[in-house]
Amino acid sequence: MHEADLPGLTATVLWAAFALAVAFGAIAQRTHFCTMGALADIVTLGDWTRMRMWGMAIGVAMIGFNAMVALGWVDAANSIYAAPRWTWLSNLIGGLLFGVGMVLASGCGSKTLVRAGAGNLKSLVVLLVLALCAYATMRGVLAVVRAATLDTVVLELPAGQDLPSLLAHASGAPRRALAPALGGGLGLGLLGWALRRPEGRSGGVLLGGLGIGAVVVGVWWVSGCLGFVAEHPVTLEPAFLGTSTRRMESLSFVAPVAYAMDWLILFSDTRRVLTLGIVSVFGVALGSALVALGSGRFRWEGFAGAEDTANHIVGAALMGAGGVTALGCTIGQGLSGVSTLALGSFAALGGIVAGGVLGLRYQAWRVERSL
Repeated sequence: MHEADLPGLTATVLWAAFALAVAFGAIAQRTHFCTMGALADIVTLGDWTRMRMWGMAIGVAMIGFNAMVALGWVDAANSIYAAPRWTWLSNLIGGLLFGVGMVLASGCGSKTLVRAGAGNLKSLVVLLVLALCAYATMRGVLAVVRAATLDTVVLELPAGQDLPSLLAHASGAPRRALAPALGGGLGLGLLGWALRRPEGRSGGVLLGGLGIGAVVVGVWWVSGCLGFVAEHPVTLEPAFLGTSTRRMESLSFVAPVAYAMDWLILFSDTRRVLTLGIVSVFGVALGSALVALGSGRFRWEGFAGAEDTANHIVGAALMGAGGVTALGCTIGQGLSGVSTLALGSFAALGGIVAGGVLGLRYQAWRVERSL
């Protein structure tokens, strides 16, 4: 590939990611896809419908990603999730903070973007605070604290922390054969669980589960296959075009929200360029807005009072700091990361779920105490 061809291919990658993000936002708005909402339905109502939707999405993402590994299109080692250096405590604590935060802020990063697209002004405040705290945790004062505490607890693994790599190292079996077996087995198990009950086979659940999972797989293909250059004409090294991490990426909505704010603020600085994460942030909001306007769901909504404002600000701060510490959110770790079968992603997901349940129990306790 010639250097002159790179801008055109990068633009193609970004437009493809943007289109998939628009689809994500539209599906999430149409089906009420929301991890926090799924947990709340279980804790407060005993309703597992939206959890089946989320489980279905994870299953589709696992099957799709590991099928591409088997075909040689992508490799988990090229993502940020599968490094041999496992910061397990950061994954757990970061996930826990994020889970509590998403309850206080009425939704995770992706749900906040979906709500912002539908006219929710509270979500704009949440996004701004989330972006500020995420940036501080990546590069500011909170980054110093994170690096000196949680990130020092490391488990060095003999291979990448994705399950196919670890089992391949232990057994000598080919990783490309183990990936579809493990990913397909776990993914089919989740699909079977989601479809076992009638509510898991409803139109909305099928659209949300299959659609969101397919979008995550699609973005993996865009960044890991379409945007992959085996030998960059300038550096002569492998490169993934249009990504902020310079690795293969799929959807995530904590660090990209911070990068989007940075791009808007420093737009005239030519060193700030659009990335897959940034265009995904705008795409989700646009997709949600299109469906909300078309269905009559769009409406302006503000804070109910000072307490509501405080809860959302604290929640946004916890999501920003926790999401960066955990290396992702309910989508970044709970779908994209988990699809690679990385140990850190499972740990972060467990922390997010535990934090979400803890946050919901706390809210219920406050309501009971006020009666």
